[in-house]
Amino acid sequence: MSVTADILVIDDEPVVEDAVIKICALDNYSVEVAANVKSAIEKISKNYYPIIVCDIMMPDGDGFKVLEELHNRNIDSSVIMTTGYSTVENAVNSLYMGAIDFIPKPFTVDELLNSVFRANRYQQIKNRQKSFSMQNADRELLYVNCPVRYLRLGYASWMFEERDGSVLIGVCDLFLKTIETVKSIELSDHDEEINQGISCLSITATDERTHKMLSPISGRIVEVNQNIKTNPSLIEKDPYFEGWIYRVIPADIEYEKKHLIMCSSELL
Repeated sequence: MSVTADILVIDDEPVVEDAVIKICALDNYSVEVAANVKSAIEKISKNYYPIIVCDIMMPDGDGFKVLEELHNRNIDSSVIMTTGYSTVENAVNSLYMGAIDFIPKPFTVDELLNSVFRANRYQQIKNRQKSFSMQNADRELLYVNCPVRYLRLGYASWMFEERDGSVLIGVCDLFLKTIETVKSIELSDHDEEINQGISCLSITATDERTHKMLSPISGRIVEVNQNIKTNPSLIEKDPYFEGWIYRVIPADIEYEKKHLIMCSSELL
């Protein structure tokens, strides 16, 4: 299939389509549009779009059907899901089904551009990884998978259940690789409640883009890793051990674990 545009936006609201086109043009992305699920499936069956921005609620179906179609056709576009009906269930289902990000409407210019930036970086990493396989060359270590027994929410965040019932959560290395170099971190506070699928951490990169990490689990923060406050680069150097973010007492871990993915599985 040929690439006719960098991005396919799937949305039944012309104002949203127009906004995405204008916003993405700021970073020199070309955009095509599809006003419903049927039109979107017709387009992805004929053309390849590296990045897809897809609304969940549409007149002839939902965005999850698009995710299913991409999976069935083995199409590896990076999908960003959006919706005005923002619920935790929509967010976690989107990421569980293969979307790389979820942003609620109305989104800001920076929220969309930063999400598209990560999607584009994800594509670059994936294509580089694929080229190693095609050349039968030794794989360069482009990112580190989270360890066995960890669970992840999409490719962004992870959790690990401790023996005392508390949970450590942190940032996946692949997510960090898509934002490049960390400059600063904005953390939630001790005793603060966090929710699965809702932002619990903001990372500002050296290019001044700010990226939000969605929490893999709900609960109350009982400890914040003080080391990353003074040394933010620790989450890049050791994201799965010394670079953990919070220790949390989970609210409903057995239910929420159903929406997470075993970290032993390959992302790319």
